[in-house]
Amino acid sequence: MTQPLLTIDLDAACANWRALDILSGTAETAVAVKANAYGCGVAEIATAIAGSGCETFFVATVEEGVELRAALPKEAIYVLNGVADRRDSAACIASGLRPCLNHPGQIEAWQRSEGGACALQLDSGMSRLGLQPAELEQVPGDIDVRLVISHLACADEPEHPANESQRRRFLEYMAHLESKTPNARRSLAATGGTLLGADFHFDLVRCGIGIYGGQPFDAAQPVVRLETPIVQIRDIPKEQLVGYGASWIADRPSRIGTLPLGYADGLHRALSNGAMLYFEGNPVPLVGRVSMDLITVDLTDYPQVNVGDTLEVLGPNQGVDDLAQAAGTIGYEILTSLGHRYTRRYTQVNGT
Repeated sequence: MTQPLLTIDLDAACANWRALDILSGTAETAVAVKANAYGCGVAEIATAIAGSGCETFFVATVEEGVELRAALPKEAIYVLNGVADRRDSAACIASGLRPCLNHPGQIEAWQRSEGGACALQLDSGMSRLGLQPAELEQVPGDIDVRLVISHLACADEPEHPANESQRRRFLEYMAHLESKTPNARRSLAATGGTLLGADFHFDLVRCGIGIYGGQPFDAAQPVVRLETPIVQIRDIPKEQLVGYGASWIADRPSRIGTLPLGYADGLHRALSNGAMLYFEGNPVPLVGRVSMDLITVDLTDYPQVNVGDTLEVLGPNQGVDDLAQAAGTIGYEILTSLGHRYTRRYTQVNGT
């Protein structure tokens, strides 16, 4: 192996969907596959989870929806960002996508295009996307709304008062829309909301990060594993600098390994001098700055390691949230930053 190897366990992703499906009770468990399935590969992830029984998927953009439709010919696909113009509407109609309409202008555009099934998104308190209270009266009675959604701002903090506040507001808004959307199901929860319990499930939950092995779903199976070969090892004297900016200087004669990945591959520069990789379960410190294509590690305590051996970046010893903590970010960002230069391998034993 001359390139880092990124392994995506499709069985684990399917197992995570089944576990969340159990937790969601009578609600349908849909899956968010936006941003290339959180960096894991949209066609592979979506096809595997559809094979496990998932019938509804969410993407962010029309372009993502068109790509997903090529992999999933029959499942329901919702576009969270809605439609921006006539071209977006035409693409949705051609691919059988259901836009989540976020303001009166999008509703008008969808109707002018003679679009069919769609969703409405309500702003229940996040102040981002969605119809506001004064705009609910502008929803026409002849639009084919299959789903009404909103999004929780603080679902990963179960005790946060905003969760209950948004839930109550969502119910109030739905009551105003009931006569205009008689066939619409309701959806408020993503992964964090699913874990809040039945009061937040409504008719459909939209699980994202939990499918891919991230927090706040503690029971999630890890989905991604990233291993990198060592391409060079050098011995350096005490007080020799390593990497850009001389940010690390050896305090003893040291053995430095160079690895072929960097911030262009999603290994954040903030990990410089602060992250760990692992050799056979043992921590190996990253030393010096993360550069675009290369990082360096201190192998002084591991004389048995040779060029060509591999180190674990993500895996049993370090999950996406562990690495995120070292970088001062969140697991979502680690996953969606996974680069395109890795050799990718998908594993699936069960096939269901």
